[in-house]
Amino acid sequence: MPVLNHSTYQPSLLFKNKHFNTVYRTLFNKYAIPFDRQRLELADGDFIDLDISSVNADKVVIAIHGLEGSSASTYILSLTQILNQHHFDVVAMNLRGCSGEPNRLLSSYHSGKTEDLEAVIQYIEQQYHYKEIHLVGYSLGGNLSLKYMGEKGKKARVQSAVGVSVPCDLKTTAIQMNAWSNRLYLNRFLKTLVEKSFQKLTMFPDSFLTEEAIASIKNFKDFDDLYTAPAHGFTDAEDYWRKSSCKQFIPEINKPTLLITSLDDPFFGDACYPFTEAEENDSFFMEATNYGGHVGFGKYFNVLKNTWCEHRILSFLTNQQ
Repeated sequence: MPVLNHSTYQPSLLFKNKHFNTVYRTLFNKYAIPFDRQRLELADGDFIDLDISSVNADKVVIAIHGLEGSSASTYILSLTQILNQHHFDVVAMNLRGCSGEPNRLLSSYHSGKTEDLEAVIQYIEQQYHYKEIHLVGYSLGGNLSLKYMGEKGKKARVQSAVGVSVPCDLKTTAIQMNAWSNRLYLNRFLKTLVEKSFQKLTMFPDSFLTEEAIASIKNFKDFDDLYTAPAHGFTDAEDYWRKSSCKQFIPEINKPTLLITSLDDPFFGDACYPFTEAEENDSFFMEATNYGGHVGFGKYFNVLKNTWCEHRILSFLTNQQ
């Protein structure tokens, strides 16, 4: 029953506020990582940009950002620095269209597109000779990681995985994001998603996209109905959420996998916390902290000291518990 009930995460008073904890880290960046960019050409004619930070280690972590993030996201930079210091190379995977350059196809990335992750793993196996490959995914990237581990089971081509603040039930998260208290977060996500949709319309003027439909997007359901579902072969938003949510795949995980999540995550409802799945799977560990917000887990005002999550990830990758 690997539900970890005694977390070492104990934040100071202000960081017990879920919204403060969620936004604080994004406001400050003290990390400069000299990534080496490599472009992975995909079989469908598209590409994925990989940003690599190597310390000539024999172990590597594939780090996957969240919705509309990138290798420049503060949590990716912080993780990379900590892992490099402890003799892990890092490959930061920029999902399609998130590396600063539009991807080539009408389709792009979504929460369940594990075939892209598989292509990255294969590329690393072919180009390098690491003894160990691990996954660390944040939010949407965490959903990808956990879904991959469940889909592949014992055939997963990695040693272990960690998901941080994972929206294990996408429908619940989409509904929760409509709450008044989450309106600022929702608008921030939709701003870039809408901009990219207009960009797709320019690139593919004969597609199903129209200016009027894009302009009418008000929430994730609108966006997923208009773009995500038809662009990626789903019937509608509900079909996309149902098939792509990682929660249903957790029972099939057969290699050490950790979910780090906070019970005060403003983006999540009850269905996003897979306690039962953790209790019934000896390979799936779940650490649910009382505080932490969404991909926050800060403790101090000094950003350089806010590395509890990174060190928890490091501990799991090293000890797998």
